[in-house]
Amino acid sequence: MSKKIVLIAGPTASGKSKLAIEIGKKIKGEIINTDSMQVYKEFSVLSSRPSKIDLKKIKHHLYGFQSAKKRFSTGTWLKLVKKKINQCLKDKKIPILVGGTGLYFEVITKGMSKIPNIDFKIRNKIRDLQKELGQQKFYEKLLKLDPLIKNKIEPSDTQRSIRAFEVKKFTTKSIFEWYKLTKSEFKQFQIFKIFIDVPREKLLKNISNRVEQMFKNKSIEEVQNFLKLNVDLSLSVNKIIGVKEIKDHLSGGLNLSQVKELINIKTRQYAKRQVTWSRGHMKDWNKLYSNSFSSLSKKILKVVS
Repeated sequence: MSKKIVLIAGPTASGKSKLAIEIGKKIKGEIINTDSMQVYKEFSVLSSRPSKIDLKKIKHHLYGFQSAKKRFSTGTWLKLVKKKINQCLKDKKIPILVGGTGLYFEVITKGMSKIPNIDFKIRNKIRDLQKELGQQKFYEKLLKLDPLIKNKIEPSDTQRSIRAFEVKKFTTKSIFEWYKLTKSEFKQFQIFKIFIDVPREKLLKNISNRVEQMFKNKSIEEVQNFLKLNVDLSLSVNKIIGVKEIKDHLSGGLNLSQVKELINIKTRQYAKRQVTWSRGHMKDWNKLYSNSFSSLSKKILKVVS
């Protein structure tokens, strides 16, 4: 059996998990979590982790194992994933990596960046500069500092512009020179890259349904239990959509319909960022969609078989 890895990405509420189970059954696969929020023990509902029934259908790895009190980095995830991929291959199974965290997929396909950690003071200084100048002037300044970014970073892409600026300023090397030094550890694998490209209207409907379901599945109790842990506010687990909103509801600041509306809006914004990321970082992926579940499964199977 040749070394195969299947990657299934897509925006939140695009039906990735259900599709992965279907594909996994057909190709003797096992599922590996590629979502940074689904690693936490304390959040099964708000992170939309696969249900207990789904977990029994096929072997799943790296879901709900990490304490919310501990930091969890991309590097840590990569180390764990390498072990799981090797274990799958040893067991004659195909690893299927499923999730919505673009950066996790990027370290599989392109490798882990060797860029040194940049001091927070420098990073904040550059963020302040961007705010002060506005994106247009900041981008012009970046072009002078690092001409290699021309035609590679969109003038309107604030986040990537700031990142390129701080890397060049701190390391004196262009972010694109660093990228050249970055190599994937999975070069010897046959990697099948699938992005579930759901039409916007359908996605908005899915998100709305999912938010309603979350409240039926005791998301309020989940946040109440989490708050008892007194987790450090700087940890990324606090960024799970719904935590802040439900916290505000519990303290009497928001009523239930306001909470649902805010979670809906934030989830839509997050889905939009995931789609935007895919356009910039997943240009060579198979963008697939069908209104019919079985027809979409067949399309995926055609690519990975």
